[in-house]
Amino acid sequence: MTRRRTVTEQAATAAIEQGCRMLRLPTIRDRFTEIAAAAEREQLSYLGFLSELVIAECDDRTHRRAQRRVRDAGFPRPKRLEEFTFDANPAINPAVIGQLANCAWVKAGHPLCLIGDSGTGKTHLLIALGTLAAEAGYRVRYTLASKLVNELAEAADDKQLTKLINRYGRVDLILVDELGYLQLDRRGAELLFQVLTEREERSAIAIASNEPFSSWTKTFSDPRLCAAIVDRLTFAGAIIETGSTSYRLAHARNARGASHSGATSNRHTGATSS
Repeated sequence: MTRRRTVTEQAATAAIEQGCRMLRLPTIRDRFTEIAAAAEREQLSYLGFLSELVIAECDDRTHRRAQRRVRDAGFPRPKRLEEFTFDANPAINPAVIGQLANCAWVKAGHPLCLIGDSGTGKTHLLIALGTLAAEAGYRVRYTLASKLVNELAEAADDKQLTKLINRYGRVDLILVDELGYLQLDRRGAELLFQVLTEREERSAIAIASNEPFSSWTKTFSDPRLCAAIVDRLTFAGAIIETGSTSYRLAHARNARGASHSGATSNRHTGATSS
C-alpha cells in the first residue's frame, strides 16, 4: 500500500496557488484559505468544502462574464432600471417596463420602440434594459443611429457591407439611439433597412426616437421605405411612449430653485446676524 505523503501547510498553499494559476482558477486561488477556514468552523465534509470552492469560482466567473458583456456593449454611461424615477414620468407604466426587464422579448427576437421628446427617459431605459440583457447572457451592442449609418456607408464603400451586416447579425440585441434626430438620405435609409431586414423575427432590436412614427418621413424621405422600416420595427414588438414632459428640464429647474432659495435664505440670515 502506498504511504500518504505528509505535506506541510506552507507546501500545500504553494501547490494550490500554482495549480490554480495553471488551471486559471483565480477565485479559488484568492479565496481558498478563507473558504477552508469557514469549512473548518462549520465542520463541512471534504465534499462540502470542495463544493464551496467550485461554487465560488463559478459565481465569480459568471459575474466577470456579465461585466465583460456590459463593457463590450459600448454603453456611453451606466444606467440601471432601479435608478429610473417613474414618479417623474407618469406616462411610463412601471409594470410594462418590469415585464420587459425579464428579457423574454430579446429571447424571442422582438423589437422595442421608445418614442418621446428629449429628456423623457428614453436613453435611460434603452441602456438599462440593454444592461439587463447583457447581464442575462445576451450579446448586446449600443450605437447612435447616425454612427450606425456612417459605419454601414463606410463598409459599403470598402466592399465590406456583407461582412459588417453579418457581424451585427451575430449580436442578440442592437440598441439604436437618437433615431430621428438627423435626416437620412435614401442610401443611408436603405443601408439601415438591410440591417433591420437581416434581424426581422430572428434577433431583437430596440430604438429610441424623439419623433412619432407619423413624422418619420422627415428622417426617411422615401415614404415607401419609411413605411417598410416602421413595419419592421413594430411588428410583434412593444411601443413605449415616454411623453413630452422633460424630466431633465424639470430636475434642472428644481435644482436652480433650491439653489436660489438657499442663497436667499443665507443672505437673510447674514443680514439678521449682523
